Amino acid sequence: MVLSKTASESDVSVHSTFASRYVRSSLPRFEMLENSIPKEAAFQIINDELMLDGNPRLNLASFVTTWMEPECDKLMMAAINKNYVDMDEYPVTTELQNRCVNMIAHLFNAPLGESETAMGVGTVGSSEAIMLAGLAFKRKWQNKRKAEGKPYDKPNIVTGANVQVCWEKFANYFEVELKEVKLRAGYYVMDPEKAVELVDENTICVAAILGSTLNGEFEDVKRLNDLLLEKNKKTGWDTPIHVDAASGGFIAPFIYPELEWDFRLPLVKSINVSGHKYGLVYAGIGWVIWRTKEDLPEELIFHINYLGADQPTFTLNFSKGSSQVIAQYYQLIRLGYEGYRNVMENCRENALVLKDGLEKTGRFNIVSKDNGVPLVAFSLKDNSCHDEFEVSDMLRRFGWIVPAYTMPPDAQHVTVLRVVIREDFSRTLAERLVLDITKVIHELDALPAKLSAKITVSSEEKVKNGTVVKKTALETQREITDVWKKFVMARKTKVC
Repeated sequence: MVLSKTASESDVSVHSTFASRYVRSSLPRFEMLENSIPKEAAFQIINDELMLDGNPRLNLASFVTTWMEPECDKLMMAAINKNYVDMDEYPVTTELQNRCVNMIAHLFNAPLGESETAMGVGTVGSSEAIMLAGLAFKRKWQNKRKAEGKPYDKPNIVTGANVQVCWEKFANYFEVELKEVKLRAGYYVMDPEKAVELVDENTICVAAILGSTLNGEFEDVKRLNDLLLEKNKKTGWDTPIHVDAASGGFIAPFIYPELEWDFRLPLVKSINVSGHKYGLVYAGIGWVIWRTKEDLPEELIFHINYLGADQPTFTLNFSKGSSQVIAQYYQLIRLGYEGYRNVMENCRENALVLKDGLEKTGRFNIVSKDNGVPLVAFSLKDNSCHDEFEVSDMLRRFGWIVPAYTMPPDAQHVTVLRVVIREDFSRTLAERLVLDITKVIHELDALPAKLSAKITVSSEEKVKNGTVVKKTALETQREITDVWKKFVMARKTKVC
């Protein structure tokens, strides 16, 4: 959900040139029409506006899948009118979800017997999956504390400062203190030693990230498990681990099979993964798997019967589409272990091509690691005259969407650009991106450096409530970027 905010306040009407074949009057922008309009006109009006969206294939900020095979597209369209929650009406769809849960549980080495079924559920992305896993940890911790006659009103969860915003949402929405391990320059993931130091009797779990959003790096879950086992033995606690494998869960099993991060480690009690990232499904599907049935408190499972049969359910929402579940099953049986390994290895190789190309320019430091999610995070070696935000802005001229951002505390002085390598990002595109980045750097080099210096000096201070205060580094950086952008665009020549 995005809070409602209009892009333009200048006009209350929607105009369309092509739709004038069917309608001559303008449409109100924020109110419903009194009468209907032809379907052709409605299509054309919307289609015209959507042309201004970015190209998903060139959106290198996103981890989310932007291409699937036409056969899978057909299956998804055929199921687009099925509400997944109607399990009794659509039993085959429910069966496909259960197959996916068990396939993923086996992929993560869940300790299942031959006839034992896995405990897990499909969700709307990893955000819902993390909420469900967090609720299970909180309830188990509360139940234990109640049984021991101890206070249970101050739960906390330990994470790194590099966690995705959904962890902050969980902590805020469900009243759990978030204890974050700060980052430092050169080390942009959670330090296991420092994480275990923050654990106390009120810690419901430690969350490890298999594939940091910031630089793709895998956190050392094995080291965390060993340290936590030692602390639990000394204290008598049984603090568990949750692995947020949103990005890396469909990568590590195929190209790093020897890496121990999953249910092979005894303290890992639940894992979430995004099917719509490297699970290779369009946006809208995630999964959460529990180690055993005992790790999901029974009181969190609701049983409903007003749709035709008894249906156990553990979700935050109710209705949702069936298409993504069917698409996930398609990918699992279509690709198999071999197919997923080929895709992930190809992504890794293309990431190395991009990394090598950037290093050859001599202008960038590589922040990401070779082992991890196939992405390249990089920063300018010298940003005294121009910075990463300017590079990001100017790359838009070539169609590329490459995000620039500052690292979390205590590495917020580091700014990086990040390119996520997905299945549809070819070696040719990687080579083309390096050429366009080189062009941008050369254009920035040609601009007068004094302009940047002047802006920096004038931007160091601002007036707030009549008092002169120093601007933050990020405020100064963004102001410089805005002025540079205007300056560059004023000099811009037409590009064919």
